Amino acid sequence: MFPYDSNMNSKLQFTSIYLPVLLVLWLGLFLDSKTVAEQAHFNQWMTNALVLGGFAWVYSRVTAKIKKLMLYGVVLALLGEVVFSLLLGMYEYRLENVPIYVPLGHSLVYAAVFYIQKEKIIQHNKARVVFILYWGMIVYSSLWLVFDKDVFGFLCMLGILFLLKKTPENAVFFLIMFFMVAYLELLGTYYQCWVWPAIWFDEVAFIPSSNPPSGISVFYFGFDVGCLWIYKKLNGKKWRRMKTLRRLSVAREIKQSA
Repeated sequence: MFPYDSNMNSKLQFTSIYLPVLLVLWLGLFLDSKTVAEQAHFNQWMTNALVLGGFAWVYSRVTAKIKKLMLYGVVLALLGEVVFSLLLGMYEYRLENVPIYVPLGHSLVYAAVFYIQKEKIIQHNKARVVFILYWGMIVYSSLWLVFDKDVFGFLCMLGILFLLKKTPENAVFFLIMFFMVAYLELLGTYYQCWVWPAIWFDEVAFIPSSNPPSGISVFYFGFDVGCLWIYKKLNGKKWRRMKTLRRLSVAREIKQSA
C-alpha cells in the first residue's frame, strides 16, 4: 500500500486520457484479429477508424507540447515501421502491410504513459514505483527466457537496464512504458494482428525469440528519444525555457528541504 499523504490530492487527474487508450488498444486489436477477419474482411478499417477517433480524443485533451510530440511520433513511427517491418522483416503484420492504426497507436501509447506517470500518486511515490516496476520487469523477462527461450527479449531487457542506469531521472516513464508495451504486444500477438519470428529477424538462429519478445519496449524508448529530439530541433526556444524552469524548480525544492 502507498502511504497516505494528507497534502496529496488522491483523485486521479488524467484517466480521461490513458483509460480510453487502454480500451482503444484492446478493442482495436480485437477488431483486427484473424477471428473477426473471418467474419468481416474490412475489419482492419474498423480498427483504423477506432484508433483515429481515439487519437482525436486524446489529442484534444493534451497540452500543446504533447500535441506536437504526438504528431512527430506518427511520422517517426511510420518510418520505423517501414524500416523494421517491411524492409528488415523484424516482425510481420497480418496483411503484410503497415496498418494505418499502428503509427497512430504509437503516439497514443506515448501520451498515455506520459500522463500515467504525471498522476500525483505516482509522483509522490516515485522510489517505490520504480522499485516495484524495475524488479517486475526483470522477473517478467526472466520467466519468458526460462520457459520460452526468449533470448532476444531478455537481451532487450538488459538494454533497458543499461538505459535506466544512464538516465535514472526517466526511470518512472520508461518502466511504465515497458509494461504498457507488454500489454500492447501480448494483445497484438494473441489476436494475431502481427507475429514475431522464432529467431531474431528470422535469420539469426542463435538468438531465439518469443512471440512477442519480452523486452521489445527498448525500441519504443528509441521512439521516445526520437520524438524529443525532433521537438528540441523544431522548438529550441521553448525547450531551453522549459529546461531553465525545471532547473529553477529543482533548486527551489533542494533549498526548501535543506
